[in-house]
Amino acid sequence: MSYKRAKRPETAGRILAAAEEGFAAHGLAGARTERIAARAGVNKALLYYYFGSKRELYRAVLEHLLEELRRTIGPADSPPRPPRERLLDFVNRYFDFLASHPNFPRLVQREVMESKGELDWILRDYYRPLMRGVVTLIESGIRRGEFRRVDARHACLTLMGATTSYFAAPLWSRFLGHELLQPAALEARRRALLDFLSYGLFRPERRTV
Repeated sequence: MSYKRAKRPETAGRILAAAEEGFAAHGLAGARTERIAARAGVNKALLYYYFGSKRELYRAVLEHLLEELRRTIGPADSPPRPPRERLLDFVNRYFDFLASHPNFPRLVQREVMESKGELDWILRDYYRPLMRGVVTLIESGIRRGEFRRVDARHACLTLMGATTSYFAAPLWSRFLGHELLQPAALEARRRALLDFLSYGLFRPERRTV
């Protein structure tokens, strides 16, 4: 049975939330279905009834987060607004998604490290369209004279990496001396990111700060 067609979607949602925490902390191999079921308040049989296997539950967690990411940020290159405005909107939306889903970059990292050739669906269905949209947007800004002449692909990688890395490495909280997800810390990081973007990509007359 697909959890999307479950008679009790709230139960499936609790299982997904519990599994997300378990997989982010321990990976696919280390997470225990008994603990996930207990955290979700269900028996293990119901977990398998909704999701079939631990591997299918793991994929369902990733799909759920990736779909939420796609809904949150939308296509980077579609709205008929100036490229600078659209890029700032994209970065803010992506930052907000990561701030509200801090397990996401850790799960993707684990999938990259632990997967045995099973990343194709993530790249094909989510990351390639996302990155193509950002590259197209940057190229549009260059043509319009809003952005400096840069390699759009590398600019995209720099932008995505600078945004994601803050949430992907828990050790940053020890380095910075505070919890990364505190509201003040998040806003400070957002300001620093937008400042870096402004001076690294926008032409001087187009800067935001």
